[in-house]
Amino acid sequence: MILVIDVGNTNMTFGVYDGDEMKASFRMMSKTAHTSDEYGVLITQLLETNNVKKEDIEGTIIASVVPAVMHSLTSAMVKYLDTKPLVVGPGIKTGIKVITEDPRAIGADRIVDAVGAYEKYGGPILVIDFGTATTYDYVTEKGEFAAGITAPGIRISSEALWTRTAKLPEIEIKKPKSILAQETITSMQAGLMFGQIGATEYIIEKVKEETGVKDMKVVATGGLGRIISDETDKIDVYDAALTLDGLKLIYDKNRK
Repeated sequence: MILVIDVGNTNMTFGVYDGDEMKASFRMMSKTAHTSDEYGVLITQLLETNNVKKEDIEGTIIASVVPAVMHSLTSAMVKYLDTKPLVVGPGIKTGIKVITEDPRAIGADRIVDAVGAYEKYGGPILVIDFGTATTYDYVTEKGEFAAGITAPGIRISSEALWTRTAKLPEIEIKKPKSILAQETITSMQAGLMFGQIGATEYIIEKVKEETGVKDMKVVATGGLGRIISDETDKIDVYDAALTLDGLKLIYDKNRK
């Protein structure tokens, strides 16, 4: 079995693959610092809770946008799972050629999403990840990572509302029944949700316009991606497992 780990700004997401089938997935917060022993114990316990024996883990791969956790996390893999993790970064085989001005500046998570989307759905494709930030990445028909757009995520925008204003409360992120809100909470929800839907649709159309690829497939992923995907016909597919599948695909490309 293979353990894949996506380290995001808010959460770490884990997936366990037996061949090409995902057998289990689980999460923990990435903002909380842990020692290698703490990571080792937590991950081992989460594996056992999901009916996976640590002895069955044959290999691991990590994509991270949080450098501060990597030393402890990789050390935990070596000490507790007896595997030296493959880390997504420069020099690793992905099957995706990055043709932006500064390829090394592209985050590992975006490369992984691009790999997952291109391998599963083909190109040209626009990959949208609704995470801490909302990212839009264009992959050409030839599998080239050609461009990327980065915007504030829904949660960042919502936190800015209630932390930077004196009277606005913390709210649940969901779409209200109508954009014509008549009280504070639904007015905030309307602004956040309809604003995100509108921004998403505009960016998709603008990417198609400037690339000239009108029939480009659009796939979304990320924790809040399903909420947006359900509200627009501009997104063709919502794939919750896209990043984890991308990690498994990269692991297979680099397996000796």
